[in-house]
Amino acid sequence: MDNGDSPRARSPRRRPLNICLISDYFFPKAGGVESHIYCVAQSLLKRNHRVVVVTHAYPPRNGVRWLPNGLKVYYVPVRPLPPTHVHATLPNFFTALPHLRSIFVRESIDVVHAHAALSALGMEGIMHARALGIRAVFTDHSLFGLGNMAEIWGNKMLKACLSDIEAVICVSHTGKENTVLRGALNPSLVHVIPNAVVASQFRPAEPVPPVPITLTIVCITRLVYRKGIDLLIAALPKVCALHSDVRFLIGGDGPKIVELDQMRDKYQTLLRDRVDLLGSVKHEDVRALLSRAQIFLNPSLTEAFGIGILEAACAGLFVVSTRVGGVPEVLPPGLVEFAEPEVDDLVGAISRAIEHVRAGRHDPLEAHAQLREMYSWSDVAERTERVYYAAMDVPRVPVVERLRRYYGTGLVFGKIMCVIVMVDYILLALLDWFSPRDRIDRAPKFDLERWKQICREELAKEAESDSLAHRCNGEKA
Repeated sequence: MDNGDSPRARSPRRRPLNICLISDYFFPKAGGVESHIYCVAQSLLKRNHRVVVVTHAYPPRNGVRWLPNGLKVYYVPVRPLPPTHVHATLPNFFTALPHLRSIFVRESIDVVHAHAALSALGMEGIMHARALGIRAVFTDHSLFGLGNMAEIWGNKMLKACLSDIEAVICVSHTGKENTVLRGALNPSLVHVIPNAVVASQFRPAEPVPPVPITLTIVCITRLVYRKGIDLLIAALPKVCALHSDVRFLIGGDGPKIVELDQMRDKYQTLLRDRVDLLGSVKHEDVRALLSRAQIFLNPSLTEAFGIGILEAACAGLFVVSTRVGGVPEVLPPGLVEFAEPEVDDLVGAISRAIEHVRAGRHDPLEAHAQLREMYSWSDVAERTERVYYAAMDVPRVPVVERLRRYYGTGLVFGKIMCVIVMVDYILLALLDWFSPRDRIDRAPKFDLERWKQICREELAKEAESDSLAHRCNGEKA
């Protein structure tokens, strides 16, 4: 899917890069950012790049872990905030410096790619990478406002970090406008590369079953305010009162689950056995849950892209969504019914979707085929690769230029950032004195073909051992 803002011109194949994807949000936590990082990493590995992921510790998960196809993950020993704070680390500047420096040097990193504006570890990684002369890229996955003090300070920090970066990626055009405004960026530095979906994991059943007597509407989301749960709570009883042949499955966890449960108790006569609260749903179980429904509901109040919408549509569900953020950019006409983020309009959109599905005007297999052609992680990786190579071509800036950029981020805040950057250089010099970079062992590249060969040999040995054991048991018998 061509969004027009990412570098599309093909260039001669260049040397593979050593890439570090860094964020507070990664597995075992499940979510859109986590899935994005994992899928992009796997696709970049297939393009012969060397990729490592850096995230904070998820106790008891610490140290280095290996994921499929040689994806190395560093869980640095920085403790996150409690789960109620979405597993982010405290805002900091130097907590992870020794670990990040060691990783960047050991892995011979060319590009540091941070994800998510609320990731303190990602922002810290950008600052240290630039001090080490490493190119930096940032991907923004969310939309944020400009109103309250938290957003003002968060945007100020974002502006500081992005003032010293080679490129920015957003997942939608709406997200680009939001990031350019919040970060006071030159729009030419910001590229639009949407999310994607592994279409083979979300294929509808064949043959398509007939439309059931009772339609099922599924909503899978984090149960928090910005995901529109208050809107969902108000709309559910009205939809059930209008349509006696509809039931709801609600998957996800969060503080709003208490209010959902209270709503169900309040309208227990109307909603009895018609609204199921499923709690947290593992990503590997999403496909099975989607297969139980015919309509997917997204009541979100803000969304930069909405990967859940794409997965549901790819699985053959008709989508009902609020018209917010980058959601209108995700699906082609005919696969989605939009509503304004207010109760009566959402109820009307759900009613129109029920009528559309009942009339047999939605073809799950056709929707899947259409989206499979539009979205793929290999395309996302190819376009991201071109952003990396463009970043590598940007000349390195001297320290004075870095300080000038930070100084321009605010009358007082700019001076503070200049001091922090100078302290960063001093700490790096001390680390170089006590632990010279040339004494840090370089990690060898993971040999994927050799690993596959070892796996085949091990499987052959197991098969031979099982065959021998079977023959021995037969002789004893």
